[in-house]
Amino acid sequence: MSDLLPLFPLPNVVLFPNVFLPLHVFEPRYREMVADAIAGDRMIGMVLLRPGWEHDYEGRPPVYPIGSSGVITHFERLTDGRYNIMLRGLERFRIVEEDHSRAYRRAIVERLAEQAPGPDDPVIVSRQREKLEELLAFAVAKARADSVNRPAMSDEDLINALAQYLDLEPLEKQALLERKSLRSRAESLVELLEMKIMMSRTPGMSAVAH
Repeated sequence: MSDLLPLFPLPNVVLFPNVFLPLHVFEPRYREMVADAIAGDRMIGMVLLRPGWEHDYEGRPPVYPIGSSGVITHFERLTDGRYNIMLRGLERFRIVEEDHSRAYRRAIVERLAEQAPGPDDPVIVSRQREKLEELLAFAVAKARADSVNRPAMSDEDLINALAQYLDLEPLEKQALLERKSLRSRAESLVELLEMKIMMSRTPGMSAVAH
């Protein structure tokens, strides 16, 4: 990971490791960021804006300190200077210090490794995966999870893909990203989907897909 990682703060996007994210980049400062990244190591860090960002979007509004780095695997530069890019998530990070020397945001970050699994974790994660498979029939109405090739994916890749693609609130996705282990993320995702399904079956409460 670069000494200074370019940051792309958005109000509704959370990137997870080894998951793909298409982005359309049109703001001048972030077009400059993409151009610099393409000329360098192609790395960008996705971070979620904190609530209240609307009052200072053109500046540097607060972001959640934990994000995910991604590498630009494909890009298309349009004639007017905008970009269509594809990011593949790499690893989680925590912002240590921001640099303000350029139009776009950059930061010194520290890598956040997944917590080492305990002896029972693989079995527990496998059980959580089975629960997720059962719950998906209720949760894919407006999600892209139905396009995920689930049987061919590892437990980690599937759980991260569902956390990113399901129709969850950005803050819910951020909370999942901040989980320190795959087991914790899987358990939290199951609990979240079970709660949303229960709400969808209760008159007057919001459904899982809205």
